[in-house]
Amino acid sequence: MSIAPIGPVGPSATNAAATPLTSSTGSASGAPGFASALGGAVDDLQQAQATSDQLNIKAVTGGLDDIHDATIAATRAQVTLELFSTVRNKAVDAFNEIMRMQA
Repeated sequence: MSIAPIGPVGPSATNAAATPLTSSTGSASGAPGFASALGGAVDDLQQAQATSDQLNIKAVTGGLDDIHDATIAATRAQVTLELFSTVRNKAVDAFNEIMRMQA
């Protein structure tokens, strides 16, 4: 069984020709792979934080009619970040457990 390497991730990735995160690493049924799901989750987190920031700026400058919109967006961004952090921690724990296995 062969494991394909994952290409560079993030803004420091300079080689665009490397294996992208959204490559077809799915199963034979055509389902998206873990890398695609993880990339989508990062995009969703960034979008939630950007929306929260925009609404907070509008609330501070007086351009927002309902403060509840800003509060809901901030809470959504916070919960999304906590979920992403939990998934990351579980993945690291699983990796460490696999590395402790004896061959």
